[in-house]
Amino acid sequence: MSDDNLLQVRSIAAYDDNYIWLISDKHCAVVVDPGDAAPVIQYLTEHHLTLTTILITHHHADHIGGVANLLAWCASLGIAKPVVYGPAHEDISVVTERLIESDMVDISSPACKFTVLDVPGHTAGHIAYYLNAVQQHVFCGDTLFATGCGRLFEGTPAQMVNSLNKLKNLPDQTWVHCAHEYTLSNIKFALAVEPHNQELLTWQQTAKTLRQKGVPTVPTTIAHEKSVNPFLRCEQSSVIESVKKHQAIKDTHPVTVFAHLRSWKDTFKA
Repeated sequence: MSDDNLLQVRSIAAYDDNYIWLISDKHCAVVVDPGDAAPVIQYLTEHHLTLTTILITHHHADHIGGVANLLAWCASLGIAKPVVYGPAHEDISVVTERLIESDMVDISSPACKFTVLDVPGHTAGHIAYYLNAVQQHVFCGDTLFATGCGRLFEGTPAQMVNSLNKLKNLPDQTWVHCAHEYTLSNIKFALAVEPHNQELLTWQQTAKTLRQKGVPTVPTTIAHEKSVNPFLRCEQSSVIESVKKHQAIKDTHPVTVFAHLRSWKDTFKA
């Protein structure tokens, strides 16, 4: 998929289920969360692209593991060292420019400008990058997935709800670029929560067909996620009632509902 004739956004598969995102203008490229350098180098070489910038969302190895090798590869070619942007509140040694909420990442080649969102929960300092071009894109790492969200390894339910609300409040047409192909298992859980959600049932068939063809199920859109993702639907009566049936809850505050929903998902057998 592409923004226009100049800016293109592509996914690069890595490991078993990771996606590394690449934004390019057919000459220069930005990569997001390159956990593995090899498939990035292959793509850049095949498409004759110069890597200028690396964006990191959080510190986990499957998101930063390829950065050092990419920098070394660029150096071996005599290419200027790419700038590495990442979260200010995480200790990531390869990051050269540290970012917080509302910071802007203004890149000249390819010409694009990202707004930074603080989205802690999966990790303590997780950030996302919002690109408002001809189309809107958000690169959200492991905070929001297609029909799911990240585990709470370092943050609290309240933090994650706040982070998801920031993403939920982006324009409906925003393309959601998450970092993993977890969609089919996420849909199974979502259907356990909302078995009569017709949009979700339709999405299950679509996602199955895509995966049978070896096609990624991402990106999706914010509008789509609001209709099928239980973690963005904690105020919906259908989600609340399902959580109540699964486990007694003291109140129906969205943070309470989310906390029980996330706990349920953590032990759910897809």
